[in-house]
Formats: sequence, structure tokens, C-alpha cells
Amino acid sequence: MQVPVFLHFWSVPLYGEWLIVSAVPTYLGVSSVGFGSVAGNEMSMMTARDDREGALRVFQSCWWLITVICSLCMLLLGIAVYFLPAAKYLKLHTIGSTDTKWIIFYLGCSVLLAQLETLLQSAYRCIGRYPYGSFIKSCASLAAFTIMLVPVCLGGGARITALVFALANGAFTFVLCLMVRRDIPWIRFGWSHASFAEIRRLAAPALAFMAFPIGNALNLQGTLLAVGYALGPTSVVIFGTARTVSRVALQMVQMVNATFWPEMSNAFGANDIPLIRRLHRLACQMALIIAVIVVAAMLLAGPWFLHRWTGGHVPPSRTLLSVLLLVVVFYALWSTSSTLVSAINQHQRLAARYLVATSITVVLTYLMAKRYGLYGAAGSLLVSELIMTVYVLPESLKIAHDTFEGFFASMLSYPQSLRPAALLARLRRTTPTFEPPEETV
Repeated sequence: MQVPVFLHFWSVPLYGEWLIVSAVPTYLGVSSVGFGSVAGNEMSMMTARDDREGALRVFQSCWWLITVICSLCMLLLGIAVYFLPAAKYLKLHTIGSTDTKWIIFYLGCSVLLAQLETLLQSAYRCIGRYPYGSFIKSCASLAAFTIMLVPVCLGGGARITALVFALANGAFTFVLCLMVRRDIPWIRFGWSHASFAEIRRLAAPALAFMAFPIGNALNLQGTLLAVGYALGPTSVVIFGTARTVSRVALQMVQMVNATFWPEMSNAFGANDIPLIRRLHRLACQMALIIAVIVVAAMLLAGPWFLHRWTGGHVPPSRTLLSVLLLVVVFYALWSTSSTLVSAINQHQRLAARYLVATSITVVLTYLMAKRYGLYGAAGSLLVSELIMTVYVLPESLKIAHDTFEGFFASMLSYPQSLRPAALLARLRRTTPTFEPPEETV
């Protein structure tokens, strides 16, 4: 939705520079030091053991820590953008110097608020209502995005668009706080249960979680910046739009990961290894099926859809799209498998390898784009996916007490409960039998 709207009302160079400047604030996602995600895992495992007191202690400790850190980051961000010539460093020409600074500040504040939203979602996750929490967060994100499009459609520039988006995100974060307090009475926003000891205990896995937003930013925005430096803003639009289309499957894969994540935390908290193994196998199977189906559809209809979607502003390339779709298949497998490692706060080595892999990819993207153009940039994205696939699978199988043979065999077979004979037997058991009414005398 974003691409056709922006390209209809803005010029291609302006939209390309918007993509570049809006990529910078995403690095502030590391500001919470991963405490929101770690707290969600810990709270889920505690409530699986009926330890609500401990879950509340984790929530309040991380709430105040994230609030303080994000407030300091907002202050430092304001000082940094005031003194640094961001437009010069990013090689921007369409967006002015002052507007660039304000855009980075507004979008940076939005990213910082998202750290609190992660913790609020964790409250729903630990009581088994994660789908509801995710639905509310998704609705809020969609509403904020839709509101952001209003100034674009009305002829507004990049600066006012960023401001509207930041204000909408702030309002929805406040609403989410009110909803958590209403829906989960034992979750309170005070400080009576906060503990520095709890923060110290969670510090190591939280620090490791920093690598994921950094790695994601490098993999998405970092590679866009590399393409921008190597080939210019117009190539950024072509590359970014094609990758957006190719990543349609990943949106559904992320839904699979989000669904299984809290269940894996709960199963580990209850020490149910057979359930962990079943959840891991089923999650990976579902992710691969979704990825393969969507990739096949995009190989057939992707170029046509890309042309129609952008109104002809972005030239479609089947070769570029095919390479990016191959990246999606590898990502779907390892990212879903890594959910098990992350859900139980044993992700330190995983995080380190992800950061190294994405860092290598950004450098390689610039070099390959400079030498081979957009095709080279797309091919370079395979590097991090291959590195992560080779590392993640053995780690997850070890936690699940699984074998390679058993795991790969499960990828090619339906679960017993989904086979036709099992479904027919279940239908027979649940279908009521007809009994004639008793005769009356």
C-alpha cells in the first residue's frame, strides 16, 4: 500500500530519499537492550509455573528500565540531530537539511515507543492471549500507517508525514497501556515489585537481544543504504520495492513464529520436551509450506503485480525478483527454527552470529552492487541466510532432543492428526447419534 501511494503523490527521487532517511532511526531499536523481549519469555515461563508474583516483578523492573533508557535516548537523539549534518552524510538533495533532522527525530521517537509496546504485548503473551495482544498492536500499527498517508495524499512533505506518524504512534501506545491495565488486573504499573536484582539476572540475555534489531536494521535498511551509496536513490526504490514484494511470504511466516513463540516458552517452562519437539517440527513445516506456495505464486505473477502496484513507476525485473524470492525460502526455515532458541532466552550465540552475518552482508551488498548492479546486491543477501541456516538448525534440534533424520522426515509428512483417516475418525467420534424419543403412555 505504501509504495503506490507515495509514488503517486511524490516523485521517485523524493521517495527514494525518504526510504534512506527513514532507515536511520531504526537503529534506535536497540535502545531497550532487549529487555522487552526477554521479559516476555521470562513472564511466560513463570506463569507456566503459576508464579504471577515473579512475572509481575519482571514486568515492573523492565518497564521502568525501558522508560528511563528510552527517555535518555530521545534527549541524546535530539542533541545529535541538532549538531550533525545528517543530510550531507546521507547524500540527500531533495529533502532539505532541517527537514532531515526533524524526520530522524520524529521517527526515532516512534521507534523508541515501540520498545514499551513489546513489553505490553508480553503481558498478553504470559496469560495465553498473545493473539489478542498481537491483533491490537497490528490494528494500532495499521491505523498509524493509514494516518501517516493522509498528509501525503494532501500534498504534505516528508517532515509533516513523519510528525503525523510519530503522534499517532504515541497515542496508540497510551491506549495500549490502558487496555493492559483493564484486561490484566494483576499487571500494575507501579514500582513496588521492581528489582535491580531482576534486571541484573536478565541482563545477559537482554544484551544479546540487542543484536537482533541491529541485525534486522542492517539486513533491511543497511542494505538499502549500501545500494543507495553504490547506485543512487532511484536504484533504492527499484531494489526496495522488489524486495518488499518478495517478502510477502515472510509476513505470514512471522505470524507462524509469533503463534508458536509463547507456546514454546510455556512448554519449556513446564519441561515438556516431547511438546517442544512437536511444536518445533510443526512450526518449521508450516513456515516452509507457506514460503514455497507464496514464492511459486510470486514467480508467476510477481513482475505483473509489481508493474500494476507501482503504476509503472518501477520497472519490474523477473531475474531480480527470483533472486530475492530464493532468499525468502532460506530465511523462512532458519528464522522459524530460531524461534525455539529465542523463546527460552538461550539466544546469546545465535544473536552474535546473526550480527556478524548481516554485517558481512551489508559490506558485500555495496561491493556487489558497485560491480554487478542490482542483481549483485540481491545475490549478496543469500550470504547471511546461508550462514544462519547452517548454525540455527543444529542448535534447535539439540534443545528439542531431535535428530536431523527425524526432523527432515517430519517436513515431508503431515501430522498424524491431519491425515484423512484421523480426521474421519475424529468426525465420527464427535458426530452425535440420533436417538428416537421415548414413547409416552
